[in-house]
Amino acid sequence: QAMSQSAFTSPHVTEWVTVDVTATMQLVERLKARRELREVKVSPLLVLARAVLLAMRRTPEINSFWDDAAQEVVYKHYVNLGIAAATPRGLVVPNVKDADSLSLVELATELGELTATARQGKTQPADMAEGTFTITNVGVFGVDAGTPIINPGESAILCFGAVRKMPWVVDDEVVVRQVTQLSLSFDHRNVDGALGSQFLSDIA
Repeated sequence: QAMSQSAFTSPHVTEWVTVDVTATMQLVERLKARRELREVKVSPLLVLARAVLLAMRRTPEINSFWDDAAQEVVYKHYVNLGIAAATPRGLVVPNVKDADSLSLVELATELGELTATARQGKTQPADMAEGTFTITNVGVFGVDAGTPIINPGESAILCFGAVRKMPWVVDDEVVVRQVTQLSLSFDHRNVDGALGSQFLSDIA
């Protein structure tokens, strides 16, 4: 019901960007070797989540929502970062509370606990409430991109595609690089094309 309401109420716009993430994948390997991160899961999703939180500082409209009853934009002064997770009971979107205030180590810890709880089917309703922005990772299924539906009460959702080795032009030479696609759906009532494009570009 919530998804239907969102799909047919919010005027969705979706944009894509293709990104060379070779350096990101190298960063992931370096982070894994750090002593303070050895006990947590370090993945490209962690780096993407951090990039989202940094990009949001320049485009705070992404972290707002359109209040239809009041006919006004409501800004959130915190980021509850939702991560869509496939579970035996279906798709759930628990969120990391106040993700913008966490260090990289803390964010990695929270993401690990959140996804582990979701996979065990133990996510509580409070863990899924009051999200402000969502990332959905279709890359884990080998899918390149998608046009995700915005969660109600939010203004945008980012889709993370599969990371693949592909031919890429660097300094006019074709080389093998690790490449992914990011797609961003946003509510055009309070996030216009310029803001959405800027945010997606900043993440990339």
